[in-house]
Amino acid sequence: MSSEETLNKHFLYPGTIFAEPQAYQISTVLGSCVAVCLWDQVAHRGGMNHMMLPLWNGEGLATPKYGNIAMEKLLAKVLAMGCHREHLVAKVFGGANVSGSGMELFMIGDRNIMLALQMLEEFRIPVVAKDIGGRGGRKIIMNSESGVVLVGKGRTVTSGK
Repeated sequence: MSSEETLNKHFLYPGTIFAEPQAYQISTVLGSCVAVCLWDQVAHRGGMNHMMLPLWNGEGLATPKYGNIAMEKLLAKVLAMGCHREHLVAKVFGGANVSGSGMELFMIGDRNIMLALQMLEEFRIPVVAKDIGGRGGRKIIMNSESGVVLVGKGRTVTSGK
């Protein structure tokens, strides 16, 4: 097992996904965006996406900025690196309706959460932890080898394992 100090580190920007076979500490910051962490309980590998909007409307590029694209691409990437669907579990974070962002009027956070949970149900991947909704942002840090996800809200940090 890798210690936290020796893990490779990757900051996940909005609208991107990350999954590599090596152990990584993947971190991101969320407001109305949602991050889904997929982790294989047997292979001890995983990855994360950071979706900004729920659905791609078919115009422009089909990027992981959109939840339906981000979910499909993350699943494909973890399967391509040797994970097995029947061993995957999911952890879902974010989707706040942040006051003053202008996005709360469109309920983007709620819509991102609904899309993520619906697609995980369709993929038949159980959600084993979640910290979703609310009014405030979050910072999350995933250890892709252990599957542990830390959630920070202000000064509070809790384990999401």
